Amino acid sequence: MSDPLSDPLAEVVAQLKPAPSISKLVEAAGDWIVRRQDLGSPFYCAMVEGESILAIDGKDPILLSAGDFVLVPEIHAFTMSNVGHASGNTPCLPLEVGPGTFRVGATDRPAEIRSLVGHCSFDAAPNRGLLLALLPDVIHVRGAARLTALVHMIHDETRADRMARTMMLERMLEMLLIEALRSAPPVNSAPGLLRGLADPHLAPALRMIHADPAAPLPVSTLARYAAMSRSAFFDRFRREIGTAPKEYVTAWRMTLAKDMLARSGVTNAEIAQRIGYGSASAFCMAFARHVGMSPGLYAQKFRRAAIT
Repeated sequence: MSDPLSDPLAEVVAQLKPAPSISKLVEAAGDWIVRRQDLGSPFYCAMVEGESILAIDGKDPILLSAGDFVLVPEIHAFTMSNVGHASGNTPCLPLEVGPGTFRVGATDRPAEIRSLVGHCSFDAAPNRGLLLALLPDVIHVRGAARLTALVHMIHDETRADRMARTMMLERMLEMLLIEALRSAPPVNSAPGLLRGLADPHLAPALRMIHADPAAPLPVSTLARYAAMSRSAFFDRFRREIGTAPKEYVTAWRMTLAKDMLARSGVTNAEIAQRIGYGSASAFCMAFARHVGMSPGLYAQKFRRAAIT
């Protein structure tokens, strides 16, 4: 049954299952540069005071000023430095000067730069690549007061030892991701979900896919929701989202199937009914074709990995 309140962006973030990892306040003064690599994790930074340069490998450097927020859903290697830092300087390791507080650069002068930096993880390992492909590579928001406030709350919660701390952090990370994604200017985004949701023709079709994944969803039906011809809709969908409509529908159905298989007690027949396959055997064939293994083998591997 379709859900009129379905929200594709919220569903994608929920499927990513963000989990807390590191949150710290970084202070700096003078000339400095920090290098991190081999991370492969989500990274975010809220500039509280001053300016710095974030240089992600393979991308143009970003000037971060007070009030700015940047989120990279998957970062592998980057440097941060003061504006106009001396070339050739050796990267330094931040010095921990207090619980959750680190210092780089000159230690004999007041801090000129303060930033809240965090890393988290996405627990949706099997669906990680698919879901990340729907998101921008980098989100940079200026004047991000709401995002900065959320990062402050995450930092405070990370330092504390309160009841339900892990759940609070998970929910705040979900809020942070959603707020960052909906604050990003979609016109500058790479093809993906944000561009699709910003398109007044494609957004109704995307909401239909997420609201009722069990419904028959041929291109002709989706085109009607978009108030477009079949061919125009197909071309626009592929251009703005980066994949063909049928591939998107199948990928989302398999994302939901993987999530259900990770939980015990859900049969192949039940999954088939929930995501639009006429029988358990039809679902098993589609799953094996898309994932490369049967649902049963996938469930065994997932649960084995969760134990180790």
